[in-house]
Amino acid sequence: MTLQIHGTVAPGFERIRDEFAEGFSEKPHMGAALSILHDGAPVVDLWGGVADERTHAPWSEQTVSVIFSCTKGLVSILAARLVQDGLLDYEAPVTKYWAEFAAAGKEDVRVKHLLSHRSGLSAPRSPLTVEQITDWDHVVRELGAQKPLWEPDSGYAYHAITHGWLIGEVIRRVSGRSVGQYFADLITTPLGVDAWIGLPAHQSSLVAHMQVGSTLAELTAQQAAARNPVETDWSGLAMTLGGALAPELIGPGDEDGFNSPAIRAAEIPGAGGIASARALAAIWSATITNSGGARLLDDETIATATVPQSEGSPVWNVPGPWPRWGMGFQLDSEARRYTTPHGFGHDGAGGQVAFADPAAGIGFAYLTNQMEAINDLRGTRIVDALRAKLGL
Repeated sequence: MTLQIHGTVAPGFERIRDEFAEGFSEKPHMGAALSILHDGAPVVDLWGGVADERTHAPWSEQTVSVIFSCTKGLVSILAARLVQDGLLDYEAPVTKYWAEFAAAGKEDVRVKHLLSHRSGLSAPRSPLTVEQITDWDHVVRELGAQKPLWEPDSGYAYHAITHGWLIGEVIRRVSGRSVGQYFADLITTPLGVDAWIGLPAHQSSLVAHMQVGSTLAELTAQQAAARNPVETDWSGLAMTLGGALAPELIGPGDEDGFNSPAIRAAEIPGAGGIASARALAAIWSATITNSGGARLLDDETIATATVPQSEGSPVWNVPGPWPRWGMGFQLDSEARRYTTPHGFGHDGAGGQVAFADPAAGIGFAYLTNQMEAINDLRGTRIVDALRAKLGL
């Protein structure tokens, strides 16, 4: 099948299109989309490839896909907006908003610790099932009662899935709405974009089928082989939740993990957002400028939310390079370079990249349904080309 790239690029951004197309090299079953706004105006809007390798359905202008941990960035926008509106305090103890969270010695954990992966709750102590992770009340009740895995704020470890439930429950209690509803009310409805935390059933036909690429399969195989059978693998449990999810987050069946309609419909704000690249780029653009008729965050809020909170070597022995985080936002680091050091956003498993850069005026989103891991430079090369185009 001959690859066709659809969409538009503004004059001068042709190299961006070339790098997007290069990402499909030797990947005949891959689909992807790329959207970039500059100073609130679209300059790149591209899509191509295959949305579902089982049926060979093409990736269309309407295709949306699971964005995995890019969802954490969206949830961090919601938290930042509550701070901006004077309804939430990053420095406050979590118990100010969620009294039950004080159990098992967590009374001093602060909101900022939930956001910056420092709460000690990166994985559940008791294994969770698929049915349980689609039940919001069950999960937050378990996490609220759980003893931390390490002394909170003494270090950090990536809260791969639990992050969304932890800060999401605070958002729910402060806003009086579920995370998905608050996201719709504050962001997607005003901007008129296709993005959800908890997919409505009538939108399911638009979602790309996610697939495990060869390098992701290789990575998870390496991790399994290196695992010490007599030690608890808390980093692995952060991804699998003890059995509810595969290490790759999808499979082995066609409808398992985040290919499951039930999981997509649930509000799992650590990894379960679904969006188009066009929607994500518009959202991130609206954090830094009036874009689509809305400005989501002011400059002071962004400055506070992007002060580094966690960086360097984590609690568990995880090889670098390591990301940096502010108040939930992934910051510029060796693990993810943005167009300038002022960028903030969040990557997602398998190659997803989404961010804003106030210094460059950029809202950016790259999404793909072929999940890769080792030396995956598809998104990175596009960001590098964009930086070169902007002369940064």
